[in-house]
Amino acid sequence: MTPLSRRDVLRGGCDLAAMLSLATLAGTETPLVVASAEAAQNAPRTTADVYRSIGVKPVVNGRGTFTIISGSLMLPEVRAAMDAAARQYVHLDELAESIGARLATLTGAEWGLVTAGCSAALTHATAACVAGGNPDLHIRIPQLSGFAKDEVIIPKHSRNVYDSAVRVVGTRVIEVSTLEELEGALGPRTAMIYLLAGQSADQSALNLKVLAQVANPEGVPILVDAAAEILTIPNVHLQNGAALVAYSGGKCLRGPQTAGLLLGRKDLVRAAWVHSAPHHGPGRAMKVGKEEAIGMLTAVEMWVKRDHDAEWKQWTAWIDHIARRLSTIDGVSTAVTQPGGLSNRTPSLRVWWDAAKLGFSGETVARTLFETEPRIVLSPGRRAGPPVETGVSVTPYMMSPGDEVTIADRLHALLTSRTLRDPVLETVAPTADLTGRWNVRIEYAAGASTHVLHLRQAGNAIDGTHQGDFITRDLTGTISGSDVRLRSNYGGQNGDALSFAFIGRVTGDEMAGDLDMGEYLGARWKATRS
Repeated sequence: MTPLSRRDVLRGGCDLAAMLSLATLAGTETPLVVASAEAAQNAPRTTADVYRSIGVKPVVNGRGTFTIISGSLMLPEVRAAMDAAARQYVHLDELAESIGARLATLTGAEWGLVTAGCSAALTHATAACVAGGNPDLHIRIPQLSGFAKDEVIIPKHSRNVYDSAVRVVGTRVIEVSTLEELEGALGPRTAMIYLLAGQSADQSALNLKVLAQVANPEGVPILVDAAAEILTIPNVHLQNGAALVAYSGGKCLRGPQTAGLLLGRKDLVRAAWVHSAPHHGPGRAMKVGKEEAIGMLTAVEMWVKRDHDAEWKQWTAWIDHIARRLSTIDGVSTAVTQPGGLSNRTPSLRVWWDAAKLGFSGETVARTLFETEPRIVLSPGRRAGPPVETGVSVTPYMMSPGDEVTIADRLHALLTSRTLRDPVLETVAPTADLTGRWNVRIEYAAGASTHVLHLRQAGNAIDGTHQGDFITRDLTGTISGSDVRLRSNYGGQNGDALSFAFIGRVTGDEMAGDLDMGEYLGARWKATRS
């Protein structure tokens, strides 16, 4: 019997699950055999110790599909398909063409492309709208001087940190808030419109249907960022007038963490492939290997097969178990909330209590769960009163069987603890007046910079401005004795987000301490009065 190749399977539209047995029948793989004691010592790490062997402690994910906690767990079928794909060579242009056709069949879109995450899908889609599939223009990105189209319209409600993937192409963003502004912004230089999917967009006067009514007659494509959404078939965004829609592969689809999907108009999706690796140019860094490509396609294959009702019942059973375990604790209440919209579609459990009575907050519980073992990631929260309550939320979306027992037991232990307490933050008379200008030297995890703080102090309260390398933003803070806390934020709906939390002590005309910048790791700071 002549074995089928993977290319034959793809072109024939067969399920990716069938590929797994075909790979074995082909007989081309070399078995992974440990031949000696020395080889055994150098064998791949086992599932149990792969992270702990390098000092990393895994976590139980009760928070959801957040990239910082590694998103989701790949489906077993995805892992098997990637292993099978890793055992042969293919031509990547041919692979992209076959996968594009198969994704079209599965999703009802004209064409599909596997990308290096949803962010890469946004970048390649933008490049396609700016330069088409023209390689001569492709290699000039992001230098768009001389390009016919170099502007992207973004409604104000859709400005977010992820639109940097659109801006990195070199486009000029035109922000609009009203229909009149949209109509005025559309012109010969408009390459596309970007929309962040979600309830804010759906409820806006500039929702997708309105945008399509204005943009489609002008031939301006609309790109929808649906990273965290479930994959709808037929696709709701394409039906409502979008030309392109992008998804994360490592969230609800449970494909590779490094993969994403771009679906939509065939000419634009194929042009997006021109702008991606392995083709040379600015998109070369956003490489998708044959393994991720096959793994992502398998995830979509499985999406149309999975019993989503059964998954929902499983999630509900898990949070019901946790709620029952906590129901006997005096002063603790629970409530199940249901999702709105298509993003992060999962029920969740809210656990509430009065911090004044129990002596600790949801933030303290969440931090303790994360810092002790077994490590658990939950989201803290607050609920308006009276009384004002604190708590945590449990999202079962990415939990595994048995996690519900671990989470329930750990929460029960903490919520009945006689020793867990919030740190006491006393407010005492300040030892100094910080009013004035301070030059701040910041030592980042990698690199350093000098910023300026202009402070005004009234009792224990501080306000002023924080002048960074490019941006000046408002600052607030407190001083208690010699302990200083200062915070500034930049971001919101301008496509960027940056926060600084200075914590330290003042000694004479100097301050120093730690700097928390969220996702940008920790830093040290020292300020001198000038």
